[in-house]
Amino acid sequence: MLKRKREPDAIGNSKRLKESDAAKPEQNRETKRRDERKSIQPPPNPAFDCNYIYPYCNKVSTYQKIGKIGQGTYGEVFKGRNPNTMQLVALKKILNVDANNGFPMSAIREIDILRRIKHENVTTLIEVCISTERNHGNLPTTYFCMVFEFCEHDLAGLLNNKQIKFVLPAVKQILKQLLVGIDYLHKMKILHRDLKPANILVTKTGVLKITDFGLSRAFSTEKTRCYTNNVVTLWYRSPELLLGERNYGTSVDLWSVGCIMAELWLRKPLFRGATEQSQLNRIHNFCGAICRENWPKIDELPLFEMLTFPDKPLRMVKEGMRNWIQDELGLDLLDKFLIIDPDQRINTKDALSHDFFSTYPLPGQLDTIMATLKMSNFEFTSKEFIRSHRV
Repeated sequence: MLKRKREPDAIGNSKRLKESDAAKPEQNRETKRRDERKSIQPPPNPAFDCNYIYPYCNKVSTYQKIGKIGQGTYGEVFKGRNPNTMQLVALKKILNVDANNGFPMSAIREIDILRRIKHENVTTLIEVCISTERNHGNLPTTYFCMVFEFCEHDLAGLLNNKQIKFVLPAVKQILKQLLVGIDYLHKMKILHRDLKPANILVTKTGVLKITDFGLSRAFSTEKTRCYTNNVVTLWYRSPELLLGERNYGTSVDLWSVGCIMAELWLRKPLFRGATEQSQLNRIHNFCGAICRENWPKIDELPLFEMLTFPDKPLRMVKEGMRNWIQDELGLDLLDKFLIIDPDQRINTKDALSHDFFSTYPLPGQLDTIMATLKMSNFEFTSKEFIRSHRV
């Protein structure tokens, strides 16, 4: 028996037709977006093709350069201005971008971290710009620039200016803001790994901002971690890093804070070693013997067997700093930062709860001190000034 052919459902067809028509605009939009993405095809090596137009990067020429304020292995830093908004900025030129080495990993890491964090005591990345200029061989070279909010000073420049007197309330305010910023970073699972006065900015209103995340990285709370120990500027490097520890945590940043805290009174670095061994010697003589009695897990470190300390000096952090720090609570907090055993070193939460910050005189007056300064103070410009005025 033949089956009767079913007549099409006019109502159903009409309904399906309307649904199909309704879907077309959205499909067309998606197709258009896909075609646009396909049309933005980078060349084989876009970072070094000077004719390539980067669709999402402004040009460095958007900003006017005012003057150079920093120099290092990472690149150069210039003070700049956006002529349209008159906003002051810091332009960090990224060096070592070439076809052989590629884009510096430190810059990639810094950009990635700064895009994920936002805090009053951490510098703000505005954008990344691009420019082309002629190199020494008169060949066109592409370079990138990280654009930051501008801060009038860095802590190293302020400490180099002996005319600036930091009273105890201002010292407390600097340390408290630094700890608040580091506490935020650690809660965001980020190790800074290069805390030092030159990487601490201060605005004209006395707001402190942590900068330079080129050595920073996200960290894991797992017990088995394996990071590079070739981090942190030597004078601010913790003893566990100096002994080759790769399974470290937030305590490496707190050691650096202790070194910075002492420097606020000394006006010079606390441990000025020329080599890793001499740095360890200075720590050993000031913070107590680097041995099993003071650091039970020290024999687990890679370079422990190479230690050759003939004596076991007593710990003298408090006594050694008493001529500079007359505040007993300040001495106590410094002592807790500079404990050689990282497991016993104070953390940011306990440091912020220390009586040093809640006892009279309270943190303050930094904005008043900054308001009296007529010129910016940066480590780079202060060194240039010293060199130019040498007899």
